[in-house]
Amino acid sequence: MKEEYQEYLTIPNQLTALRILLVPVFVWLLLQADPWFKLFGVLVFALASLTDIYDGYHARKYGVETRLGAFLDPLADKLLITAAFLLYVWMGYLVLWMVVLVVVRDVIVTALRVYAEYKNRPVVTSVEAKYKTLVQNLFVYLIMVLMLMKEAVFSGKSVAEMISRFLVSGYLNSIMLVVTVFTVYTGISYLVSNWKIYFQNNLQGR
Repeated sequence: MKEEYQEYLTIPNQLTALRILLVPVFVWLLLQADPWFKLFGVLVFALASLTDIYDGYHARKYGVETRLGAFLDPLADKLLITAAFLLYVWMGYLVLWMVVLVVVRDVIVTALRVYAEYKNRPVVTSVEAKYKTLVQNLFVYLIMVLMLMKEAVFSGKSVAEMISRFLVSGYLNSIMLVVTVFTVYTGISYLVSNWKIYFQNNLQGR
């Protein structure tokens, strides 16, 4: 029992837990009217993203990868990105249906990962899925930067007014459409690849 408890307290798992706890913090900060609170919100999001980079590196370098970490790490990533997208919907920058497709894709893939982990079956993570994560993060950061530039204290009155118009112009939804299509594609690819592996393992076990 003590060894299992110590497994839960590895540095990567603590960083992953911190990333989850920071989700409501950055959302609350970005919802505030004060521009400086918004800036702190962006910094909190950036900090949470950095923990994702370091916890994986630390786990591999020191050999402290755990089943709990394998479950929590992708879950924390999806919570972070999902919270940002839903926040943008609330602010009127993105339309809901595309965000829903992204969330549904992530829920299905996460459920598959949990089931595969429970069955001790290999899970294929495609290169496209890694690019998907990168694209989503870059898009989230782009909107956050625009949100800061919308504040006159950071960009000046004329630039702030131009950015404000751009944020609600619909151009962001055009980019989001590309992100959504790519996300759904990687989800379908992920399911197909792991579905084949699942049946291959079943046949080998007979």
